[in-house]
Amino acid sequence: MSPTAICAAQVVTLDDEDRVYEPGYVLVEDDRIVDAGPRAELDARNTPRTVEILDLGQRLLMPGLVNAHTHSPMSLFRGMVEGHSLFSFDGWYNTIRVVEDLMAPDMISAAVALSCAEMIRTGTTTFADQYFWMEQIVPQVRRSGMRAALAYGIVELGDETARQRELAAAATFLESLRDSGSASDNGRLSGWVGPHAFFVDNSEEAMALELELAQRFNTGLHIHFGTSGEEERYCQRHYGRSAVAQMSAMGLLERPILAAHCLTLPETDLPMLAGTRFSAVIAPSSFMRNASRVPPLLAMRDAGVNTALGTDNVTNNNSYDLFKEMQILGKVMALQHRQPNALPTRDILEMATMGGARALGLAEEIGSLQAGKKADMIALDLQEIGWAPRNGQDVYTALVYAVSGMHVRDVMVDGVWLYRAGAWQTLDYAALVQALEADVTRLQRALEK
Repeated sequence: MSPTAICAAQVVTLDDEDRVYEPGYVLVEDDRIVDAGPRAELDARNTPRTVEILDLGQRLLMPGLVNAHTHSPMSLFRGMVEGHSLFSFDGWYNTIRVVEDLMAPDMISAAVALSCAEMIRTGTTTFADQYFWMEQIVPQVRRSGMRAALAYGIVELGDETARQRELAAAATFLESLRDSGSASDNGRLSGWVGPHAFFVDNSEEAMALELELAQRFNTGLHIHFGTSGEEERYCQRHYGRSAVAQMSAMGLLERPILAAHCLTLPETDLPMLAGTRFSAVIAPSSFMRNASRVPPLLAMRDAGVNTALGTDNVTNNNSYDLFKEMQILGKVMALQHRQPNALPTRDILEMATMGGARALGLAEEIGSLQAGKKADMIALDLQEIGWAPRNGQDVYTALVYAVSGMHVRDVMVDGVWLYRAGAWQTLDYAALVQALEADVTRLQRALEK
């Protein structure tokens, strides 16, 4: 695209200096941000006009959000396992696995595309997924235009046949994405290895092979960790040390690790994780709806462990709105620590932007509105409820506590509009809903047999 200055009443950069411009602009050329600053400076330089002006009016422009842990096909199961906890092996195996055994691969496409549409609609521009049947997932994510780190989910339960089958499928997926990705999606999609849970449904034999696979493809491992303490008990019983210590001994902490939940992560292990590429992904609605526990988040951050935000699947959460997750997280932290603003709103926004970017190895590319970074941004409607009084309410507080993803009106990834003036540009949401409803009906009939 030709150089375009996207102007708005407020530009929140979330850069290292926390620059906010009122009014401001972000100058975009092709897929990159060239500059950002006050609108007055742009007007002074742009006479006679040398760049195109796109004035969004009463909008707040900010970086797109990063959902660092989800399972996009599982919108197919939304509402199907209410009242069950998925945070224990038995709860997960006897509910979700039962349904997954009956689903057909052709049920995946509409569910993934609908998940992407919901994430786009509520301001997420990048997400980290973990699931199998990637041959169904990848085309839909490409179609959406979103940025994504896609991990092939591996469950082998110590069975050698399953292990070899799943690892071969993961390798095939990583090869196909590497061979086809750069030309077809401008590098927006990256492949990860996705062991479902170390020491729980992935044996030590599988973990060693998964590490080799991650090294071979120069990528990371997207796992569930510390959801119920099962891996901790296993490692203490078999090795006499913590799960983190055993992971370190196996060399796993030498690769990037995206660790969802981390609810039972011992605080004594945090110094071992500081300085590694381990990222704890916190999913507040998920741990609350599963009647679990609150993770030691403040201790993680104090120890220097990178933290990010995720929704988990919408079977657990029912919503992809990361603005809701930010609000819930702030309130839970205040309640847990009996301290208002225990986790400051700017820190919560950081988890949903730069924290996720660092977790995915994209800190130089996304997470803030700065020159040289990818043009991934969202615009929220300042004329909607919740903002007033703007001269009395801190903007970070408003973004975390006063508004939601339903305030989003425009979404851009790689300099391309995915959602513009309240309308999807790459996906037909109504058609996706219709297709998903038909797939759910088929699945319910299979469950009744």
